[in-house]
Formats: sequence, C-alpha cells, structure tokens
Amino acid sequence: MRMLHTMLRVKDLDTSLAFYVDTMGMKLLRKSVNEEYEYTLAFVGYADESEQAVLELTYNWGDNEYDMGTAYGHVAFAVDDIYAFCEQLESKGADVYRKPGPVKGGKTVIAFVRDPDGYAIELIQPE
Repeated sequence: MRMLHTMLRVKDLDTSLAFYVDTMGMKLLRKSVNEEYEYTLAFVGYADESEQAVLELTYNWGDNEYDMGTAYGHVAFAVDDIYAFCEQLESKGADVYRKPGPVKGGKTVIAFVRDPDGYAIELIQPE
C-alpha cells in the first residue's frame, strides 16, 4: 500500500497551476475535464504518479468558494537548498510567510509558503 495523492479544492485552476508548476517547479502530470458534473482535475508533482504521491487540484465550476476550517494543517515537501528555493519563490511573488530557519526546539530547517488559495506548504531541508 502507498499514498497516491492529496486533493485540494482551488478557486482558480489557472492561477493554482501557475503557482505549482511555474513557482514551485512541479510538472502538470495530467488534466481531465468532466463536462457532465462540471469539474476539472489537474494532477501535479515532482515525479510520475507511479513513483510518488502527487497533488490533485480540483476546480468545481461555478461553486468554488471554500472555508478551509481548522482541521487542515499543511502539505510538506523536502527541499535541498531551502534558502535558495525560498528566495526563488519570493522573486516570483510567492508568500513565504515563515522564513527559513530551525524549527522551534530543534535543528531541522523549515519554512512555510502559501499557495494562491491560502493553503500552507511546509518546506523541509533534509539534514
């Protein structure tokens, strides 16, 4: 058994794809449109779905305002050079709201960025 994907509902698919592909450096792996039930799915990741878990971005036509609630935490990604990556993100206009630095009470270097819908993404530099 392995994890396949995490689904995030997005308000504007083009804006979200620009963030995940152009800003975060992911690849658009596949996209499908369902005319009958009025939604579009886009799967993005750093490797093929057969190799690792990916993100499913779900755009529901017409009804795309969501309340995240308090249960959602974040999605996490390993980053080789967190300082350079965060500089790159900020140069592209991304909201790096927790700058790179050691996690409180530890040595692991982390940072947090928000996607266009406000979802938190934790960046972790492996030791």
